Amino acid sequence: MSTPVTASAVGSDGPATDRGNAGPALDAVEALDAPNALDVPDAPDALEVLDVLVVDDDATVAEVVAAYLARAGYSVRRAVDGPSAVAAAAERLPDLMVLDLMLPGFDGYEVHQRVRALGEVPVIMLTARGEEGDRILGLQVGADDYVTKPFSPRELVLRAGSVLRRSRGHGRSSRGAEPPQAPEILVNGRLEVDLTAHQARLGGEPLALTGREFDLLAFLMANPGQAFSRAELMRQVWGWSFGDQSTVTVHVRRLREKIEADPAAPSLIVTVWGVGYRLEAPEGVDA
Repeated sequence: MSTPVTASAVGSDGPATDRGNAGPALDAVEALDAPNALDVPDAPDALEVLDVLVVDDDATVAEVVAAYLARAGYSVRRAVDGPSAVAAAAERLPDLMVLDLMLPGFDGYEVHQRVRALGEVPVIMLTARGEEGDRILGLQVGADDYVTKPFSPRELVLRAGSVLRRSRGHGRSSRGAEPPQAPEILVNGRLEVDLTAHQARLGGEPLALTGREFDLLAFLMANPGQAFSRAELMRQVWGWSFGDQSTVTVHVRRLREKIEADPAAPSLIVTVWGVGYRLEAPEGVDA
């Protein structure tokens, strides 16, 4: 079993494996040699060092990702295969995991499932697979984001900050306690979303939603009767001005499966052809 190493030990791995991504990765490594070359955004909370676990068996990619994250103010650990990734998470649950899909030992999907059994950890899946089916599967198993190689390390840092801001806003981190707040509850027919407790119910029964699904439902509940494009939802719900818009499609489908009486003929989250999606307003409420 490989031992995870910190970002301060980058470069201690053996030769990078060649999976067709060496060019972009090596370009990024060359940039590290220039003073002040890493123009990257800061971590979400400058007063607290957040722990990121980078899991990738490609030493070059892992080194570049770790270096960019460390420069942005994160504490970075690394693992090179499935077993060592799970062991690292069991030793100390990270605030975020950047997880390659193709790993020795067992793949990223299984790593994600085993780590989720230890606790709730936001995950960015990092992979050379670019097919839509792989992206959808990654999102379906609960990944918070999905980045396809080759990628921009700076963009990855931006995505990491976005994912962490969302997840920590939902109380995933146990490192600090927030003062008690009055409940803020949105109601639409049998649907109820408690923004303070980060809970959703349908007909009084709890809904098992991922962080992204909750964000999307809460936004639509706060704006009943209004149609939004996929680009608008990505920007207003998750703060992204870039990315694959199929992310929205996947999460709308998953929400429908959990809240619609007939997901194939939705009556709550409806498709507005040529525009995007709309949550139907409750009866008696003007859009």
